[in-house]
Amino acid sequence: MQQVEEIEILLVEDSPLDAELTMRGLRTEKLANNIVWLRDGQQALDYLFRQGEYSTRGATTPRLVLLDLKMPRVDGIEVLRAIKAREETRRIPVVIMTSSQEETDIAVSYDLGVNSYVVKPIEFEALAAVARNAGFYWLAINRPPG
Repeated sequence: MQQVEEIEILLVEDSPLDAELTMRGLRTEKLANNIVWLRDGQQALDYLFRQGEYSTRGATTPRLVLLDLKMPRVDGIEVLRAIKAREETRRIPVVIMTSSQEETDIAVSYDLGVNSYVVKPIEFEALAAVARNAGFYWLAINRPPG
């Protein structure tokens, strides 16, 4: 029997509504068989680096991180900085999905190695479409290094 590859997307988003719309968009395209939703940057760091409540989680590594910037406890910039600073996570594609259009946020994100910066649309269905398109590109079209 052929084993199905686990394709995990890590969604780090503090807004339940934005998270639901994003997950709906990703599920529409059947891009991942495991979407992990975390509500703040500290949870994301713990999850990615197997710390705290996630210290015993399995060995899977997300194939894509969708990351909000403005979050409680640890913001998205600090999460991005940590992801790109460590050998075991630096090649994971990170897409910032945020309402921030501030040039400083955009510049800092790219300086830290973000793969894409997307300003969330205001319309609900448009947000689902943006998530679907981002997921499709990074998981179906883009070719990551081995």
